[in-house]
Amino acid sequence: MSLSRGGISPNVPVLHVCMPDGRVFRFTHAFTVGRDPECDLRVQHPKVSRVHLEGSYRDGHWTIEDAKSANGMFVDGQRVHSGTVDDALTVSMGVDGPILMFELHPRGQTGRGTAGAAPTIQDARDDNAVLADLEKKYFGAGSPTGPAGGRTVMIRRAFERVHKKQRRRLVWTVAAFTLLLLAAAVHSVYRARQLARQQELAQLFFYDMKALDVAIANIERRLGDSGDKEIQAQVASQRARRRQMDSTYDSYLQALNIYDSRLSAEDRLILRVTRRFGECELGAPEEYMRLVKRYIKQWQSSPRFANAIDRATRMGYTARIAQEFINQNLPPQFFYLALQESDFDAFTSGPPTKWGFAKGMWQFIPDTGKRYGLAIGPLVDVPKPDVRDDRHDWEKATRAAARYIKDIYSTEAQASGLLVMASYNWGENRVIKLIQSMPSNPLLESMPSNPADRNFWKVLARYHERVPDQTYEYVFNIVSAAVIGEDPRLFGMSFDNPLAPYDDQ
Repeated sequence: MSLSRGGISPNVPVLHVCMPDGRVFRFTHAFTVGRDPECDLRVQHPKVSRVHLEGSYRDGHWTIEDAKSANGMFVDGQRVHSGTVDDALTVSMGVDGPILMFELHPRGQTGRGTAGAAPTIQDARDDNAVLADLEKKYFGAGSPTGPAGGRTVMIRRAFERVHKKQRRRLVWTVAAFTLLLLAAAVHSVYRARQLARQQELAQLFFYDMKALDVAIANIERRLGDSGDKEIQAQVASQRARRRQMDSTYDSYLQALNIYDSRLSAEDRLILRVTRRFGECELGAPEEYMRLVKRYIKQWQSSPRFANAIDRATRMGYTARIAQEFINQNLPPQFFYLALQESDFDAFTSGPPTKWGFAKGMWQFIPDTGKRYGLAIGPLVDVPKPDVRDDRHDWEKATRAAARYIKDIYSTEAQASGLLVMASYNWGENRVIKLIQSMPSNPLLESMPSNPADRNFWKVLARYHERVPDQTYEYVFNIVSAAVIGEDPRLFGMSFDNPLAPYDDQ
C-alpha cells in the first residue's frame, strides 16, 4: 500500500511506516500522524493527540517531529522533540502509547513488487499485498535469531527491546502508583480518625462549659436578690473560669478549621447562633442545618420579620429586652422568642387553651404569670386587652420572662437555649420528663448536670416523634430569626443587626 502527496521525487527515499496493528504505509512526501480524520495516518488510541507526529524530508533526511502533542514522542524511552530516520527509527507516542516503526527504502530498492511504481493515495484496507509481505518479513514465525536477514533481526530485536522497556516501566509505574494510593488511603484514614477524635474532645470540652453554666445558673437562682457577697464572689470566680474556657474552645475550633472559607456566610451564622443558644456547633446534624435554612426562606418570603423589628425599634423594646436577658447572664438573642410569640405586640391575646388565654408580648398563661409575680386582670377569661393585667405591661412581663427562661435554662434544659424554647412552647414539665427519661453516661450520673448526654441533638435523634411538630416549628422559627438578625442585609433586609450593641456584653 502506498501513500503520498503528489508525485514522486526521484531523489527522495521511500519511508515505510509500520503501524501498531501491523499495517504498513509508504511515503515520499510530508505526512501527519494522529487521531484527527485529516491525518495521513490515523491511530485511534487515548494516548495519541489529534495531530501527534509530523514526518518530512529535508536536508537529505527523513525527520519525525512531535507536533506539540499532549503525551510526547519517545525514542528509546527518552522524550524527544524530533528524530532522524537514518536507517530505522522506533517511536512511541506517549511513554506507554502505540509504537510506530519508520524504515528507509532508497529509490531503486522499492521493496517487493513495487519497483518503479508511482505511489498513489488509497485506503489501506484495500491493499494487503505489502502488508502481508512486510508482516511475514519482519514479524513472521520463527526466532529473531533464526534464518531472517540482519535488518529483520535488528528490527525484531529493537521492537522486543522497546516492548520490554515499556513493560518494565509500566510495572514500576503501576507499583509506584499503587503504593502512593495505599499511602494516601492510610494517611486519609489516619487524618479522619484524628479529626474525629479531636472533634469528640472539643465537644466534651464544650459540654464541660455547659455543665459549668448550669452550676452557675443554679447558684445565681439561690442568690436571688439576697446580695450575699460570698456567693457573689463565688459566681464571679466561676464566670472568670467560664470565659477562659470559652477562649480555649475558640482555639480548638480554629485548629479544627470549623469556620473555614468552605462554609458559606449563612452556614457560619447558623453555627454561631446555635452556639450562642448553648448547643455545640460540632454536633449539629445536617438535618438541623437544612431546616434552619428552610425557615430562613420562610421569613424572607414575608414582611413579618421586618415589620416586627420595626415595631420593637420604634417602641423602644429592643434595648430593654436585651438588657434583661444580659442581666440574667442569658444570650440577648432570646429577644427573638418574643417576636415568635407576639411580633412584639404587648396587647395581643392567644387562642383559648385548657390553661386559659395567653396574653401579652410574652404570651404568659395565667398560672405562669402569677408564679412570676404578674397580676392577672379581671378579663382573664376574655381574649381582650386588660389594663389591670400585668401581662400587657411589656416591661414587667419582660422581667418575668427573663426570670422564667433562666429557671428553665438552669434545670433539666441543661443550659440549652433550644431546649428552653421547646419548654416555653410545649411546657417545661413535659420537656423535663422527656429529658429525665433519656439514658445517660454512667460515669456522669453523679454529676448534677449532664449536657453531653442530654441536649437538643439527643432529643432530636431519640424523641423526634414524641415532640409535637408545632414545637419544632417554634424552635426553628426562633433560631432562623436570630440568624437573620445577626446580618439582616445578607438576607435581603434593609436594616442592621438590632442586637449589635449588646452582643459582646
